[in-house]
Formats: sequence, structure tokens, C-alpha cells
Amino acid sequence: MTAILEVTNLRVERGRTVILRGVNWRVAPGEHWVILGANGSGKTSLLKALTGYLSPTAGAFAVLGRRYGASDWRELRLQIGIVTSAFAAAIPPAEPALDTVVSGKFAQLDLWHRVTRVDRAAARRLLRSAGLAALADRAWAFLSQGERQRVLIARALMARPRLLILDEPCAGLDPVAREKFLRFVDQLARRTVGQVSDLTHPAPALVLVTHHVEEITPGFTHALLLRAGRVVVAGPRGEVLTSKNLSATFAVPLRLVRRGGKLGLR
Repeated sequence: MTAILEVTNLRVERGRTVILRGVNWRVAPGEHWVILGANGSGKTSLLKALTGYLSPTAGAFAVLGRRYGASDWRELRLQIGIVTSAFAAAIPPAEPALDTVVSGKFAQLDLWHRVTRVDRAAARRLLRSAGLAALADRAWAFLSQGERQRVLIARALMARPRLLILDEPCAGLDPVAREKFLRFVDQLARRTVGQVSDLTHPAPALVLVTHHVEEITPGFTHALLLRAGRVVVAGPRGEVLTSKNLSATFAVPLRLVRRGGKLGLR
């Protein structure tokens, strides 16, 4: 089967600084990945490269078999949904949640495109799937951080992406909101959220970017560990998420613990 994402020997340099080196990674259909690493490990740079905002120095990557540099990346970028707190500042405070979701279809922030009744109906279904049906008309300024993150996921799904990247989505959430949000993400990984799988044709592969192992829910099947721009190890989560590998990734002795299906570190 054609890979959702394939990265081959990716290298990114700026000046004398090597940001990423020798990154090899393949996301197959049906897989959900976690990218784990400390601050400065290269997680953000990898995302920027994959979304066309940071040009590689060497190597190659492709989405759905279409290679960066040989395809129209503006069109292909619609196949990659991304949820990041960086979007928050660009969303007008008075914009209703429904319009924010609709804007994802056009890869816009601050919606200006002509919207159809079909677009609005699809956005309402996605908000309902996210548990936010009652907030469709609420302005962005009056949504909680957890509600905003779920609105952004619904927004990303409007374009029916094949890959959905969640870039440290729990940043700024209090413990209760984080647990609620992670349950939603795990349901999405298991493809059990409302009508999401019907609306996205098929449900997308997920990539969760984090530096907290406790945010890795059971629905994620694989993990890629980064340190100083290099891949420490990548593969099925049961093989990758070990005390030895995590210690190498964070450069300190760590012990992985599992309690009731949840992960933690000591």
C-alpha cells in the first residue's frame, strides 16, 4: 500500500547548524504515531519541513506517494491537517466556532471565502462529533483552551486530510481539561468519534507531537523518538517505548511505568 507519509534521509541545515540529520520515517495506513523528544530535539523543525515551511537541505519526503518538490505542495498541503496553538493568534476574536471550522476546508484563517449550506452542515456535524454542537455560534474569544483545541481539530478535518498532526495540543490545558481532551484524541485514534470516519473518507492517520509520555493514549500504535535532530528509534510503540530508549532520548536515567493503561516516568 502507498504510504501516507514517507521520509527518506531528511537533512535540514541553516548556516553551520544542522537541525535534522538522516531522518527516515514511514507512516502506513492504519498507523497512529507519537513524535517524542525534549525541547530542541527537532520536533518543530520536522513538522515545518513536512508542511512545506522549511526547505530540506538533502533527502526527500512524500505524502500519498507525491514527492515534495515534484508536486504542487499548495494542493498537497490540504492532505495534511495540523492543530497547533500558533493558529490561535490569527483567528479573529469575534469569529464564531462554526466559521473557524469551515475555514479549514479552504486552509484559511480569518474566513473570507464564500460558504455554502453544505459547508456549514459539514462543520456542524464535526462540531457535534467534537462534543461542541452547543458552541457553534460562540465567538473564539469566549472559548476555553480545551474547547479551542477541539474546534481546531474539527477545523483540520474539514479538508478531509489523510494525515492529521497534533502539535503539543495539551499545552496550556489544566489537568482536568487535558484528561478530557486526551480522551477525545484517543477516540479519534480509535475512529470512534461520532461521524468523523464518515466525513473524512477515511479517517486520517494521526501524529501526536509531545514531550510528555503521559499524553500517549492507547490508540497510538507507533512512536518516533528524536534527540538533537536524529532519530533515536522508531517503530511499534511496545518496542520503542522502553526505559532504555526514553533514557537515551532525554539524556537522563528514566524508568517507564504503566498504570491502568496509562504511561508515566520516574
